[in-house]
Amino acid sequence: MTVLPIRLFGDPVLTTPTEEVTTFDAELRRLVRDLTDTLRDQRGAGLAAPQLGIGVRAFAFDVDGVRGHLVNPVLSFPDEREQDGPEGCLSIPGLYFDTKRRLHTVAKGFTDRGDPIQVVGTGEMARCLQHETDHLDGVWFIDRMDAQRRRAAMRAIREAPWFADAAPRVKVSPHPLLGRGR
Repeated sequence: MTVLPIRLFGDPVLTTPTEEVTTFDAELRRLVRDLTDTLRDQRGAGLAAPQLGIGVRAFAFDVDGVRGHLVNPVLSFPDEREQDGPEGCLSIPGLYFDTKRRLHTVAKGFTDRGDPIQVVGTGEMARCLQHETDHLDGVWFIDRMDAQRRRAAMRAIREAPWFADAAPRVKVSPHPLLGRGR
């Protein structure tokens, strides 16, 4: 089991769009295992590669007993219905903010072996798929909030005990071909 440190709010890798995965090899499978192990250790709903400092389009999820991963996900929305509720992030530990998201989401992508996969999500799963795909695009969930909610969220983040220690540190990725230390 490999549990890696999670990058925190303020680290530039978390606002940098990721690169599409083009090689489905042992290194990608190791990244997916690391994402899954770290996610389980943190007891989160989802974890994207940039949160481990790796700039590629992959994430792991564990929502309501449904576990898996997606590589190169593309989202679609079967309708316009929305949900509004609490959302958190392992890169903003201990804080949750109401965020509007689509209620239903379809994510198409690939497994770590390159096989096509589709995940259909409603409620929390839909929220997770959108949240993790946003990470791959360099977008924070607080970027999805209206101005008033965003100001309150930013105030809470700046007051969080971990915020002063969240300054980005330059690290070499354990996945040199994938992340090149991004």
